[in-house]
Amino acid sequence: MAETPTISPASLQDWSTVRDWAAAEGWNPGLADTRTFFAQDPGGFFLGRLGGEPVSAISVVNYDADYAFLGFYLVRPDLRGHGHGLAIWRAALAHAGGRTVGLDGVPAQQDNYRQSGFALAHRSARYVGEVPRPKRPAAGVVAAERVDPAVLAAYDSACHPADRPRFLASWLGTPGHRALARVVDGRPTGYGVVRPAEQEARIGPLFADTPADAAALLDALAAEARAFGASRIAVDMPEVNPAAARIAEERGLTPTFETARMYTGPIRPVAWERVYGVTTLELG
Repeated sequence: MAETPTISPASLQDWSTVRDWAAAEGWNPGLADTRTFFAQDPGGFFLGRLGGEPVSAISVVNYDADYAFLGFYLVRPDLRGHGHGLAIWRAALAHAGGRTVGLDGVPAQQDNYRQSGFALAHRSARYVGEVPRPKRPAAGVVAAERVDPAVLAAYDSACHPADRPRFLASWLGTPGHRALARVVDGRPTGYGVVRPAEQEARIGPLFADTPADAAALLDALAAEARAFGASRIAVDMPEVNPAAARIAEERGLTPTFETARMYTGPIRPVAWERVYGVTTLELG
């Protein structure tokens, strides 16, 4: 009989191992993601260990009393097929309590997720390509720090199933992250963040009122990526907003792989027509 892993909360230091696993899987994690992820819910990260060595991982991050998000579901490749994933899955989901839980998983695992009570909401595709050629900057694109934080947090909340001011403050303020907003007539009509990653620079979120706002921000964020030395960008775009794919394709970005957004229950209304790029596949 296979030895049963010991499952316990992970520390920020522990998670560097998991980040390396994610990079090896081709998930292209951001270089400074871990500390920002832990800022939201430091008790939401779990490791399974055998003989003290990490063998499995998962995060179930609580946002509020109603919503949590699952990510980083990983088992070390040489130990897959022994039930270690299911053990940590069950233990970590208990952290969410009665909350609705969301995830972005590969479509091939949908049937397994359904068995745990998840239902498909929509799919997303990661669009990847060379940094587009420079365009004339659009009017109204400014550093996000010039927008009232409370106003920006309210804009973000309309595009996400839960308020997340603690995460947002960390995400916008992390060294290396470049955050931009578009402001028209004194109010934000969108914002986005680009950050360096293992491979392509990652854009997310990309939230905007209109395709024109989204295009202006995407171009400006691509210019920021070029400024910190990236030659390629990647952005995860939900299929429920078809305008997102059109904007990406106009700039020569192409879809690489799909993920399936699934939930265990109801979520509050989300302005999906404003979501041109999700923040992360790990925290939603």
